[in-house]
Amino acid sequence: MNRRRTAFAAVIALVVICCLWVASRAIAAELVKARDGSGIFGYKDTPVLPWCGYHVHDPDRPAPPVVTPGSRGRAPSDATVLFDGTDLSKWNASDWKIEDGELIAVSGHLRTKESFGDCQLHLEWQTPDPPIGDWSDRGNNGVMLMGLYEIQIYDSYQTLLYPDGQAASVYGQTPPLVNACRPPGQWQSYDIIFFAPVFEGDRLVKPAYITMLHNGLLVHHNQEIYGPTGHRNIPPYRGPVGPGPLGLMSHNNPVRFRNIWIRPL
Repeated sequence: MNRRRTAFAAVIALVVICCLWVASRAIAAELVKARDGSGIFGYKDTPVLPWCGYHVHDPDRPAPPVVTPGSRGRAPSDATVLFDGTDLSKWNASDWKIEDGELIAVSGHLRTKESFGDCQLHLEWQTPDPPIGDWSDRGNNGVMLMGLYEIQIYDSYQTLLYPDGQAASVYGQTPPLVNACRPPGQWQSYDIIFFAPVFEGDRLVKPAYITMLHNGLLVHHNQEIYGPTGHRNIPPYRGPVGPGPLGLMSHNNPVRFRNIWIRPL
């Protein structure tokens, strides 16, 4: 009887191992490299973006040209300072921590207590040096406008992630005009002008738009946001949508932040 039980347990363990191996192979098979030999990887089994003809996270989408950025700004007098290096009183409770006047991502998302719509946002961020993690979480974070529209934070310095997932992209939708990313360990800045979508009841009257500078370089100019952002999909607009919290997304990578302020417009 014991021999039968042992043999049965061994068979079950073998089946489980085989299933896990097949699943891992299927997941790995989803990632493909660009046809031009650049080494950029992404997905080709995702929906096609109707406004440009590329797949979501398409490795064959033209990558933004690399531009070396040319300094730290202070909040204007009419801005709401969200983080000045001393406390997190403007944010909901989280396990993020403050160290040497800098905010460090730990786990979970950090969201403001106050909600915002149209706004001007400034923040500074830094990815770890040396980099931590694999390609999927190399400095991975994000700015969530109204809690719905993600502007990607990522170590895009000499990395090969799909263009609409690089730093300063409207995630899964639109790459930046240029790759202005500095090397890991150097401070970087985002300056964002955001206009929220306009609804009449449930009907979308005007989509959201963004203009943005990354390290002082223009990366989006009056760029339409085509709906809430997502991974490997194209979520549609659903209204009505009012002002929402500003969020910082953590993917368990210790990205640092400082000098965060916002001006409602």
